[in-house]
Amino acid sequence: MRADMTLPWWAWALMAAGFVVFIAMLTVSIRRNGGIRRPLFASPYALWMILFTVLPVILIGYYALTDANGAFTLDNFRAFWDSNFASNKVILEAMGEAGEAYITRGTVNVDTLGYSLWMAFECTLICLVLGYPAALFMADRNMKLGPTLVVLFIIPMWMNFLLRTIAWMSLLEDSGLINTLLKAMGFQGVQLMYNSGAVLLGMVYNFLPFMVFPIYTVLSKMDIRLSEAAADLGCNGVQTLYKVTMPLSLPGVISGITMVFMPSVTTFFIPRVLGGGNTMMFGDLIESKFLTEGNWNVGSALSLIMMLLILVSLSILRKADPNGEGGGIA
Repeated sequence: MRADMTLPWWAWALMAAGFVVFIAMLTVSIRRNGGIRRPLFASPYALWMILFTVLPVILIGYYALTDANGAFTLDNFRAFWDSNFASNKVILEAMGEAGEAYITRGTVNVDTLGYSLWMAFECTLICLVLGYPAALFMADRNMKLGPTLVVLFIIPMWMNFLLRTIAWMSLLEDSGLINTLLKAMGFQGVQLMYNSGAVLLGMVYNFLPFMVFPIYTVLSKMDIRLSEAAADLGCNGVQTLYKVTMPLSLPGVISGITMVFMPSVTTFFIPRVLGGGNTMMFGDLIESKFLTEGNWNVGSALSLIMMLLILVSLSILRKADPNGEGGGIA
């Protein structure tokens, strides 16, 4: 990381001013209400959001729209579209028009985003295919194993995310449990690690609960009398599922899709561990810009692009589930 990359003076001033304004508003509110009222207990959360959410977003915007000298520029966004933009700029400055023959457009950033979106789409689709039936079984009042399935989904989430991912290495690596069993049965070992399949497996394993629980929450709150009414009107189990249960569970499905798709696009630890550097997703690219290259400006621009994708996903969720009935992990 570049040693000279520090926060600008106005960032510290903004942080101090925000803290002072917060204390002043808190004091005025206490005096006006004649004491501490219940809404004031949310004040620490408001301060936390200002210092660790609003201010970082402002800083990301500042670095994304400036160069290393602090001057306004849009070159950081051009560098997203053309990963060779910086080197091509040097060639043009040194050789002028004669250097245009040596210029080639780089597509690393765009290709990485496309790959990340595709992997996130596959992960979300697999989680939906696996998670919806699981949520149905868990929410079925006649299923005695429903509460047990809920516990089985919750228990792995008590373990640290990093440990859950690393544990897959002992299963998938060349000398891991799966290859050991295959060789013991007389089969040849297979390459399970350091490829897109291993990364996709790790993503599905880690994000599947985020698909299951929103759907389960909606299904468990659904009025059983609706299914009974459908049966009275002549619907069999399959017709009731397609005409009653699935339409009513759509808010949970949309919520689950959003909760799986967004972290799938931005993940960076799973590709690093299970992909072994052979795969790079957009989260890895952003991390490398900040920590490896020390290029906070381009890294911030890429972060803003990712934030835009997240906002689009949230807008889709809001339109499909305007009342916030999708639920969550509960």
